[in-house]
Amino acid sequence: MKIQERTGAGAGRPAAPAQPSVGDRLPTPPRERKPALAALAVLLILVGALGATMLVLQAGDRIEVVKVTQAIPAGGSVNSSNTTSVMVAKDDSIHYVEWTQLNELKKLKAVNAIPAGVVAVGEMFGSEAGVAAGKATVGLSLKAGQYPTGIKQGDTVAAYRVSSASGSSNSNSNGNSSSSASSNSVIVDSARVTYVPSAKDSGDELVSSTNLAVTLTVDSDKAADLAQAASNGEVALVQVPGNSGN
Repeated sequence: MKIQERTGAGAGRPAAPAQPSVGDRLPTPPRERKPALAALAVLLILVGALGATMLVLQAGDRIEVVKVTQAIPAGGSVNSSNTTSVMVAKDDSIHYVEWTQLNELKKLKAVNAIPAGVVAVGEMFGSEAGVAAGKATVGLSLKAGQYPTGIKQGDTVAAYRVSSASGSSNSNSNGNSSSSASSNSVIVDSARVTYVPSAKDSGDELVSSTNLAVTLTVDSDKAADLAQAASNGEVALVQVPGNSGN
């Protein structure tokens, strides 16, 4: 009897399909973690930040140094007209000559020829003139008219012997006049101006109004004749092709 009552009580209800519970979902596969890639990304970020920091530090650590603007021959010196200042990154392995040391550098001589456009380093200069083999340096004291206007260090010149009596003339037995100017001759056809003072080197004062001190580098076999003529005041310089400004 009890069984029948229970059956009857549920007989009038429609059958409903069974619904899955809310929590019963299909399982999802776990995410695959890649710790190696994450570590690499962090490492790249750190390297990039370090590189940027080093560039900033190097850009800020700069010094003002001497740069050669005109070619300097062996045995020549720097001056205010053949140098300028430039900023470079400081490097203790390179013996840069700082701009504040320019006056001390003027007292030294180029060991070898220095081309224009290079930054000066200590190894380029010494207390002794680095005259190449077969060459000699001769000092001249020239009056106005014995040298071309604007002569400067690095120029190429020819040295002529000139006689103070070149204006006098004599007549020979044939009645022809012969001038002592015929004794004028080329002493050196190509010499390099090693040194000539500038106004800036003299404290912006003009060099002596009567004499100009010029040093020439010439072939050794021409040095004696040039020095003798110079001591007698019988030398005149003429610019020739091959000057540094040409």
